[in-house]
Amino acid sequence: MGDTIDNSGSGQDAGAADDPNSAFGFNGTWQEFAPIAFTNLLLTIVTLGIYRFWATARERRYLWSRSRFVDERLEWAGTGLELFVGFLIVLVLFGLPYFIVSFGAQALIARGYEMLGLALLAGSVLAIFYLAGVARFRALRYRLSRTRWRGIRGGSDDNGFLFGLSYMWKNAVGWVPAGLLIPWSMTSLWNERWNQMSFGPHRFEARAESNAVFVRFLLFYLAPIVLVVGGGILAAMGMLAGRGIGGEDGMIVGGVIGAIGFVLIIYLGLGLIAVAFYAAFYREVVGKTRWHDLDFSFDARTKDWIKLLVGDVVLVVITLGIGLIFLTYRHWKFFMTHLEARGEILLDDLTQSTTATARHGEGLLDAFDIGAI
Repeated sequence: MGDTIDNSGSGQDAGAADDPNSAFGFNGTWQEFAPIAFTNLLLTIVTLGIYRFWATARERRYLWSRSRFVDERLEWAGTGLELFVGFLIVLVLFGLPYFIVSFGAQALIARGYEMLGLALLAGSVLAIFYLAGVARFRALRYRLSRTRWRGIRGGSDDNGFLFGLSYMWKNAVGWVPAGLLIPWSMTSLWNERWNQMSFGPHRFEARAESNAVFVRFLLFYLAPIVLVVGGGILAAMGMLAGRGIGGEDGMIVGGVIGAIGFVLIIYLGLGLIAVAFYAAFYREVVGKTRWHDLDFSFDARTKDWIKLLVGDVVLVVITLGIGLIFLTYRHWKFFMTHLEARGEILLDDLTQSTTATARHGEGLLDAFDIGAI
């Protein structure tokens, strides 16, 4: 038995209801999510933050249960206890040694052993950099292993330790030539991580290319020069206009207004260009990721990302920060409603994954506060 998926022209809008013609869908509502979010917030406050692991599991159970792939909903099988235990393991195995090394390095420097102390500090920084890469790999492995579709899960037999090394040297290579190889490091790391993952009996294949997003990155790379020059001209014009209207006092006022305009141009301009680059990057990497006979795509354009981010800011500001609890819902809905797939699924060929099941949660990822949903 097989299902054929062809949604190349569906173009589902992020705010639309679940489209049955789309491979992916989401039919949750913020009204349903609100009781979960507010309860999680209160319990996290009362427990001094400990409940946040169970809060994360509750949110994911809801979001996964309202998400559809083809004709079946997803299911989140992870628990808050797994996340909590994973965090404790990281705290004991990595957190305590890091603090001991840091204090030891400071003590050595204070006693006059500067070189040895600085070497220990440099080593601890490199260790954190390495573990950040391992964290990204193992978090994706864990999330796939706890995601169920038709009773089938994903995962990986790779432990992520070699990926941590790749994460270090590829990021270093990306930054060394004045940051010009950052698109290569980003796409290469995406490919390496996803090529080690599988779902059911089939592995993912990722073949993203950096040259597809390099032009957008180059625009972001050169933008500071253009924006600084343009902002400087704006500030100077403000000062001259103010002087022509109100003399010396007017020049000061004009200079202040020009300086404010200069700062806004820099931050807003760089922000918009960065969003444009990330939108192109995500379309490239998702569009070059394949699972067996399925090709994925992500149709969110720059304007869609801007709407999402501006909406996040407005929501947080007008609610005096309380709206932060709804960002997970907003981002997951955005992801699911812009994700598409095309190809054929042979349901009779799908068997359970034979990869090792991750026993603990995203302790490393949680410790470094990085990652995605």
